[in-house]
Amino acid sequence: MEQTRERIAASGSPVVPPRGLLERFTGVRGVHVRDEDQQASDLAVAAAAKVLASAGTGIKEVDLLLFASSCQDLLEPATAHIVAAKLGASCPVFDVKNACNSVLNALQVARALIETGQHRTILITCGETPTLGTRWYLPDVRALHSAAVGYTVSDAGAAMLLTAGPAGEQDPGIITTRFSAESTAWQVCTVQAGGSMNWRPDSDEPTYVQMQGDMAATGQQHATRALTGYRPELELIRSSTFIALHQISAAQFHQTVTALNLPADRCMLTVADHGNAASASLPLQLARAQETGRVGPNDLVSLIGFASGFSAGITVIRL
Repeated sequence: MEQTRERIAASGSPVVPPRGLLERFTGVRGVHVRDEDQQASDLAVAAAAKVLASAGTGIKEVDLLLFASSCQDLLEPATAHIVAAKLGASCPVFDVKNACNSVLNALQVARALIETGQHRTILITCGETPTLGTRWYLPDVRALHSAAVGYTVSDAGAAMLLTAGPAGEQDPGIITTRFSAESTAWQVCTVQAGGSMNWRPDSDEPTYVQMQGDMAATGQQHATRALTGYRPELELIRSSTFIALHQISAAQFHQTVTALNLPADRCMLTVADHGNAASASLPLQLARAQETGRVGPNDLVSLIGFASGFSAGITVIRL
C-alpha cells in the first residue's frame, strides 16, 4: 500500500494518508493492477483459456458463453461478444451484471439453463478492472473517506466451466443458490459515470468508486440478517469443506465469519494479499483452495457473496 500512498502524493493531492494508515484501516497489504493496454475482456480470456485447457474442453464445445463482471469493456455491445471473439467462440453469449455478485448470479443462470436442457456446456468468464475507479487526487479528508474503498480493489480475471451430467446426490454440481436484496441501499457504493445520470460528466468525480460509510453499515447489516435467516442453507455452508467469502477488508472478513458463526479454519483470508477482486474474488479463493490442496473432487464448497446495490447471495457446489 506504500505505492498507493506514493501515487496519491505524486498527484499533488492536498491530503496524503500518513504512512501505514491505509494498511491499518483496510488490512490490505497490496493489490493487483492490470497492464495499461489490458481490457476486462483480456483478463477474462486469459482465465478462460486456462480453465478450458485444464478441463480438456475446446472452445467449439461451449454452447453458451457468459461474461459476469461489475466491469466491462464498453457500454455497447455486451463484453461477452468481445470475449467470445477473442476466444474464437461462435455460440450465443450475454452479460450478467450485479456488481460483486455477478459471478454468483451467472452460476444461478447457468444452473437453470442446464437443468432445463437449453444448454449443456456453459463457460462463465469474468474480467474485473476496478482500479480504473481509484481516486488519486484528494482535495479534502471527506474525499479520502469516500474513496478509501478504491484503494483495496484489484484487477483480476476468472472463469468457470459448467457441463451437464448425472444429477445424483454425490455427483458434481450446484446444490443450492439463494439471494436477497435491499435495493433502497443502492447508493452504498457507486461509480456514477457512463449511464443516463452522468452520460457525459463535467468532471472526473463520477468516475471514481465511492462508498458512503453509514449506508455501507446498513447494507452489511442487511446481508448478515438475510444470510442468518437461511437456516438450512447456513447449516449446509457450515458443513462445507471450504467456504469462500467476498472480502472488501480484513475487518469485514473477520466480522462476517463471527456474525455467521462460520468455521474460521475452513475460510481463507485473501483480501490482505490480493485485495478486493470484485466478482472475481470468490473464484480466486476457490482456485487458491484447489492449488493448496484444501479441496478436491466430491468436496462441498460454499460461496458467499455481497454486492453493492445492496445484495447478498450464496451458492453451494459439489466439486
